Amino acid sequence: MSNNNATVAPLGVERIRSSGDTVQLEASKEFVTTDYVQELTERAMAYLYAGYPVHFAGPAGTGKTTLAFHAAALLGRSVTLIHGDDEFASSDLIGRDTGYRKHKVVDNYIHSVMKTEEEMRSLWMDNRLTTACQRGDTLIYDEFNRSRPEANNAFLTILSERILNLPKLRTSGEGYLAVHPCFRAIFTSNPEEYAGTHKTQDALADRLITINLGHYDRDTETAIVMAKSGTSREDAEIIVDLVTELREGGANKHRPTIRSAIAVGRLLMRPGEHAGWLDPVFPRICRDILNTDTAKVMHDGNRVMGGDIEDILKRVCVRLGSQPAPARAHQHDSNPADGD
Repeated sequence: MSNNNATVAPLGVERIRSSGDTVQLEASKEFVTTDYVQELTERAMAYLYAGYPVHFAGPAGTGKTTLAFHAAALLGRSVTLIHGDDEFASSDLIGRDTGYRKHKVVDNYIHSVMKTEEEMRSLWMDNRLTTACQRGDTLIYDEFNRSRPEANNAFLTILSERILNLPKLRTSGEGYLAVHPCFRAIFTSNPEEYAGTHKTQDALADRLITINLGHYDRDTETAIVMAKSGTSREDAEIIVDLVTELREGGANKHRPTIRSAIAVGRLLMRPGEHAGWLDPVFPRICRDILNTDTAKVMHDGNRVMGGDIEDILKRVCVRLGSQPAPARAHQHDSNPADGD
């Protein structure tokens, strides 16, 4: 969805204040919203207000975590943040026995009789999921499918019956905890083909309302680059078009991401420099950032290298009218890689 009037929204994440295991999100003037972002936000908030967990799914660089924080800020509750981890067990979410406490009482009330009583109790420590359910926090479980499926089994009863099953070792001695009515959960995940991810169990996926995200439209990505790097609209459009052409013309449709575009914009912010293929610095920045091992793609059957990025950059600049074509094109007629 395209929007020609991108604005900066008053809500987002500017500063995170930590208090124990929770964080409090504060307003930000840098959160960019367009029609596309607003539509995603409204869908997510409708589900969250109705009590359903929301799952933002999509490749890296599609704004899943940013949207999760934005939605959590709109809810206005304290936030408990968990990052998926392959080493997680259910105890890392719920809690665990951390040791024992020994209690000894010596009764010598009668001089000739000494009575001794000893008691040993286990020490239980609640972990973040239990605490969030008890207090009614908003839970953000970022990249939850990096945790093994069995570690996430506790969510099955939390999200359906609103009950958290707990071991009887817990201090209260209760085998369950009623989930606070204000508790909400926001999940994010990367595609299953990503390294380090696991297939989500069907039972958990069935309890989530999944919003699939793709890369942002041109106007949204341009607005994000402008807000996050401080570049002009003209420079941001050139950067976004370059990244988009590399992404769409390559074998890996997910890279380069918006993060690469932001990085290029930030490094470009020096006096006298702008996004143009004749600029002495800009092409070098693009080669360094967009030619990393994780961002290499295929273009016209050949792996993108520095020269190819410059060729694409020339076409982008000419197409947007930021630099005239004839003189530049004539200077490189001898290079068969130049031109359309």
